[in-house]
Amino acid sequence: MEKTKKFDFNIIFIILTFAVGLGCFIVNNNFGSGMAFVFAVVLFIVGLLLLIKGGDWFVDGATSIAEKFGIPEVIIGATVVSIGTTLPEVMVSAQAALKDNGAMSYGNAIGSIICNVSLIAAITLAVKPGKTDKKSLRLPVIFFFVAAAIYAGVAYLLGDFTRTIGIILLAIFAVYMIISVILAFKDNKKGATEEAVEDEEKEVPLPIWQAILFLILGAAIIAFGATLLVDNGTIIAHTIGVPDTVIALTFVALGTSLPELVTAITSLAKGHGALSLGNVIGANLFNLVLVCGIAITLKPFALPCDKIFMNTGLNASLVLDIPLMIAVMLILTVPALFKGKLYRWQGILLLCMYAAFCAFQFIF
Repeated sequence: MEKTKKFDFNIIFIILTFAVGLGCFIVNNNFGSGMAFVFAVVLFIVGLLLLIKGGDWFVDGATSIAEKFGIPEVIIGATVVSIGTTLPEVMVSAQAALKDNGAMSYGNAIGSIICNVSLIAAITLAVKPGKTDKKSLRLPVIFFFVAAAIYAGVAYLLGDFTRTIGIILLAIFAVYMIISVILAFKDNKKGATEEAVEDEEKEVPLPIWQAILFLILGAAIIAFGATLLVDNGTIIAHTIGVPDTVIALTFVALGTSLPELVTAITSLAKGHGALSLGNVIGANLFNLVLVCGIAITLKPFALPCDKIFMNTGLNASLVLDIPLMIAVMLILTVPALFKGKLYRWQGILLLCMYAAFCAFQFIF
C-alpha cells in the first residue's frame, strides 16, 4: 500500500511539474523580455525539481533491477547509486557542452565540488563531527587528487580541454569503478553473515515493470530537467549581466548537488556522518572524471576566461576556482586520512570559505 501511494504521489508530482514547465515554455515565447526573465526563473526551478525527482526515480529503478538479478547490495552502492546521484551533473554538463557552452560545463563540475565540500560536508562537520574509516576513504581520495592534478595541469599549461583529455578522465573513471567493484566483492564475502541477518530488514524491491518504468522515466526526466536548467540558466545570466560561469558555479552547482545535500542531511539525522563524507568524496571524484570526461569528450572546450579576478587581468578560474577546489578537498580529507577523525573547525572554516566564494562571484 505504501509503495502504491508513493508511486501515485510521484506520478502526480511529475505531471504537475511538467505541466508548469511546459506552460512557462509556451508563454515564454509569446511575451516580452521582462516576462521572459520571470518565466526563465520559473523554468530554472522546474528544471531543478525534475533533476532531483528524475535522479530519485533512476536510482530506485536501477537498484530494484539490480536486486532482482541478485547483485549484492554493496556492489549496487558502489556503482549504480554513486553514478545515479551524479547523473544531474552529467546531463547538465553534457547538454551545455553540446550547446557550445563550455563555461557552463566547467562551472557546473568545479562548482559542484566546491559546494559538496564547503557547504554539504561542512554542514555535517559543523553539526556533528566524528570518527571516520581511513581505509575506505583512501581509494577515492587518491583517485580524486590524481584527476585534479591532470585537470589543473591542462588548465594552467594548455588552456584547452581536448577530446584526448576527456577520454583520459573517462579511463580513470573506468579503472576506479573496476577497482571499487573488486574491493566491494571482497568486502561482501567478509560480511556475508551479517548481510544474511539483516536481509529481513531490507526494503522490498519494486516490481520489475515499475523498476523499468522508473529507470526509463528517470533518465528522460533528468534529460528534460537538464535542458531547462542549462537554457534558462543561460538566459538568467545574460539578463542580469553576469557570466555563464558564475551562474554555473553557484546556482547550477548547488541545484545539481541537491541529491548529495539530501543524503548528507538524512545520514546526519540517522547518525551516519561517515556515510555522508564518503558520498561527498565519491561524488567529487565523479564530477571530475565522469562529468567533465563526458562533457569534454562530447564537445572539447577552452578554459572559461569570462570572469576576471578583481580587475587584475588574471583569469578567475586559474586564480580562484581550481585552487579553491583543491584547497577545500585538502581541508576535508587530510585530517580524516591521517587522524581518522573529523573536526568541527573544519566545517566552520569550510562554510566561511563557501560564503566568501559566493560573495566574490556576485560582488567582484
